[in-house]
Amino acid sequence: MSRSSSSYLLERAWVDGAVRDDVLVEIADGRITAVTPAAPAGDVPNLAGLTVPGLVNDHSHAFHRALRGRTQRGRGTFWTWREQMYAVAERLTPDSYFVLARATFREMVAAGYTSVSEFHYLHDPEPATGEALRHAAEEAGIRLTLLDACYVSSGFGAPPEGVQRRFTDGTAQRWAERVGDGPAAIHSVRAVPRDQLHVFRGRAPLHVHLSEQQQENDACLAAYGVTPTRLLHDEGLLGPGTTVVHATHLTDDDIALLGNTRTNVCITPTTERDLADGIGPARRLADAGCPISVGSDSHAVVDPFEELRGLEMDERLATQERGHWSAAELLSIGTRGARIAVGEPADLVTIDTRSTRTAGTGSDENTAVFAATAADVTHVVIGGSVVATGDDRAEIGRELEAAMEALWEKALWQAR
Repeated sequence: MSRSSSSYLLERAWVDGAVRDDVLVEIADGRITAVTPAAPAGDVPNLAGLTVPGLVNDHSHAFHRALRGRTQRGRGTFWTWREQMYAVAERLTPDSYFVLARATFREMVAAGYTSVSEFHYLHDPEPATGEALRHAAEEAGIRLTLLDACYVSSGFGAPPEGVQRRFTDGTAQRWAERVGDGPAAIHSVRAVPRDQLHVFRGRAPLHVHLSEQQQENDACLAAYGVTPTRLLHDEGLLGPGTTVVHATHLTDDDIALLGNTRTNVCITPTTERDLADGIGPARRLADAGCPISVGSDSHAVVDPFEELRGLEMDERLATQERGHWSAAELLSIGTRGARIAVGEPADLVTIDTRSTRTAGTGSDENTAVFAATAADVTHVVIGGSVVATGDDRAEIGRELEAAMEALWEKALWQAR
């Protein structure tokens, strides 16, 4: 990240909830020091198009990128997809993980993501895999929150099976001794038995997969007599420091518990769609009091605008009505409330407003959310420095291809 001073003249920028023209942004030590709309042209780099704050990928499994175009072949369910995912996890080494993660993080940056929460449960050999992710993010230029995930059971107390043994520390207490303080994750209520959940009380940030599948809910009810949401609540694990991911299959009581505790909810529309998980009650959760974020999760798609559109489009499919979210609301979700304002990190994403997708759409927040795609991102600034441009995409594509070849032998790659 840049620690020097820099300035950019933004042709159009989303500032204080409105689009303004000719915005001069001045930066020092990676943060914005001045924002001046209607500024005269000067001897500073010009970013043509619409500039918005950096977008946040709040849930990622980097190695899932290897599954794109492969798991979509034929029929199946989440559970058949999981077996294919396990096959990738089994083949990864720290070196191949680094190559794949670096390329995936670069794809994210080029798409407009300036930060990522990486939900990391492939621990063996530890700490080599975690360090591979840290180094990959550093080389890609993306801000990383590494969420070390606890995974000790194949399901409600049953021992890990097969490749799951790469995920486990044996007990939550041993996980805590290894990880120490810092960002953390519970893989799911099926992967950490109830009598070990106390280890996570008071930890923040804390992320957990929640009610992605109805089968998880049914098994939790059979094991403990409560839903996964009620279980987390009763164990003191909901609240503003916790982010639950997916939250697809919820009861009215679940929604009230999440809302009343102001628990964050991360929705991953393109993954829910790809895995046939279902449509979660995102609007109801927001109305109940939950802050909402989005993530690319399994990376069937890496496109923050598609994730944000998905929130609205899924609600339309579920309700047969339009207009559940405004573009401004969705853009605030995508940026986690970041602003182009003094004191904020100098993370900026510029969108081409003259492409075949965006031309004539207004060059405002509606263009960003309802017209643009990742392919329209022309410049990404992180910490004041240009980290990616549209010209990088061909190189990133070659790096992704090389990463896949490093992971799969050519014959196996062609056969699958």
